[in-house]
Amino acid sequence: MQLMMFLVFVCVGTFPAVISGPGVKVVVEEDRDAVLPCSLSTKESIIAQVFDWRKDESQKEVFFYDSGLHYNNGRIGQDEQFRGRVSHYEDQLMNGNASIKIHNTKVADSGIYRCVFPKLEPIQTFYVELVVERLLRDRSGEIPGASKPSITVLDATKDWSLLQCEVHRASPEPKVQLQDGSGNILPAEERRGRYHVTLNITVTKTDRYLCVLTQEEISHQSRAETFVFISGAGNTTDRNVGVGIVVVAAVVGAVLVVLLKLRQIKICKKKLSGPTGPEAEQNSNGLEIGTLMTPETNNSHSTAQNGLMTLTTVSELEDMC
Repeated sequence: MQLMMFLVFVCVGTFPAVISGPGVKVVVEEDRDAVLPCSLSTKESIIAQVFDWRKDESQKEVFFYDSGLHYNNGRIGQDEQFRGRVSHYEDQLMNGNASIKIHNTKVADSGIYRCVFPKLEPIQTFYVELVVERLLRDRSGEIPGASKPSITVLDATKDWSLLQCEVHRASPEPKVQLQDGSGNILPAEERRGRYHVTLNITVTKTDRYLCVLTQEEISHQSRAETFVFISGAGNTTDRNVGVGIVVVAAVVGAVLVVLLKLRQIKICKKKLSGPTGPEAEQNSNGLEIGTLMTPETNNSHSTAQNGLMTLTTVSELEDMC
């Protein structure tokens, strides 16, 4: 639609009318709020004025204000489509602002809106085009033919489960997919009729599975889901976790054994090394102990120099370690 501003003189009593439009286009997503602008260029107060908002050629009453009285405080006549969803900017009336806000917009709200000041000299009219874009969401029960899918487990063992995704009475023709919990599309066996779709798949992994139906033409998408637990050896996820735990436990055990052996060898080596010279050392009890080993006394008993203590053989000391 070409944007333009033009001045048209029409006979309304003795005063011409100023028509501006369609010069503004407002685009919003469905279910969001839309502000339709309408302001006098003179910025004069319209608190005691009248302004009227209507939609399309059908002239549906959207919002009517008359010196403080409007549809939200007692005035009657508002079209059912807009009842309870339209507000104005009370604090901006003194600045000539007659803009309105349509709350929770619907696709049906799209169209051409007209804002009229019938008591101004000259009468002023402003046009706004509103476009409400559809969102892809669940519209089952809202639009005829918007179907809901189902997903069931037909058969199962400890290693696998057979899933079935079904859609009935869907029009227009739907796109149906089976997905895993990560949103990956799974290859499935499909049977399709005019208004009926069935998908079958055998799964071998514990996961969440979804049956997703999409009907782009009516911006409808719905889904059903189920959780499948695979307990057998075929569950690669659980098996890999179990194998990982065993490997980690084995490695930790081996490290502990090596550390214990190294500590034992160090202690034994210290015990068997004995004095470093021909002179005896003082033991922890203050007793002098002679040399443990000499060529002549190998594998035999050796007596301490003070005669108070007899040492065992080297082989027996090794056995004690």
